[in-house]
Amino acid sequence: MLLAVSKGHSSCKIEKAYQAGLNDFGESYLQEALRKIKLIANPSIRWHFIGPIQSNKARDIAVHFNWVHSVSRIKIAQLLNTYRSADMAPLNICLQVNFDSENSKAGVLPSDVEALARAILQLPRLHLSGLMLIPKPEVDTTLQFHSFLRLKVLLQQLNQTLGIDMKTLSMGMSNDFPAAICAGSTIVRIGTALFGERQVNV
Repeated sequence: MLLAVSKGHSSCKIEKAYQAGLNDFGESYLQEALRKIKLIANPSIRWHFIGPIQSNKARDIAVHFNWVHSVSRIKIAQLLNTYRSADMAPLNICLQVNFDSENSKAGVLPSDVEALARAILQLPRLHLSGLMLIPKPEVDTTLQFHSFLRLKVLLQQLNQTLGIDMKTLSMGMSNDFPAAICAGSTIVRIGTALFGERQVNV
């Protein structure tokens, strides 16, 4: 899946991308996203939340998005489950994994992923779809590949241990998506390569 990262870009650009054949758009800032969702009002678009989640934002995220790629705490998952309406399809969830223990990035540590996954599997209004990664930047494509490969291995281990069949690997952005695809990515999150540099006002 090509996920068009539209944060920092206008609703006009999103509509043009939709007309060109894209259906999936990623946003990181809730208030910006809600303005666009209301303005565009296109039920065919699938909205993905890909940024850090604060507790007070969980209600709107649960109501207005089809996917959330950045779950790393059980409290947030429980809130999303509570606020997701029973008459809506289950909210697709990816667990954001922080392999490199970077303080500047959110994400659950690999050693804690299994416990978090087990807890989320008990929440009926969430669908545990897979894992997400924002790796430490690397220029060398071989290093990029091996960095992404860690997530694929972890997904396979979790599927075997938990007896489930997660298929989603959300990894790869404009500067490293070829290596991510080679490592097994199923969703690449592309912003700059599609839309150019972000705008100040959207």
